[in-house]
Amino acid sequence: MTVVVDASVAIKWFLPERHDDAALRLLRAEHRLAAPDLLFPEVGNVLWKRVRRREATVQEAGAVLDALRAVPLEVQASQPMMPVALEIACATGRTVYDSVYLALAVLRECPMVTADRRLHQALEAGRFGRHLLWITEVPHA
Repeated sequence: MTVVVDASVAIKWFLPERHDDAALRLLRAEHRLAAPDLLFPEVGNVLWKRVRRREATVQEAGAVLDALRAVPLEVQASQPMMPVALEIACATGRTVYDSVYLALAVLRECPMVTADRRLHQALEAGRFGRHLLWITEVPHA
């Protein structure tokens, strides 16, 4: 099964955070992982914040980005998904950034996995909820 992962999941592959065990299971499972190219700047932004707060060095942040590039992800260009992402954003009131991940899941007819509680709670009961999985709800492959 293909699953779309967002930055809230991907960062947990490398940094100790709540539900990092569930995120790591995704890497070890038989799932095909997909993400929009937006994943890389979003993870980079999380790392930049950690460097600014002196929770990591620039070298450590760079090592995480290198490791992320080595993950077997099907990376999709965001540009072709923008019409669907904008439609989702306008329909849900969520950002276009969040909606790009969901657009990929909608277009691929697969679930999007998130560890962003606010995003999940805002969308789970709505029309796009069937495409959304909380990080601990991913079935083992």
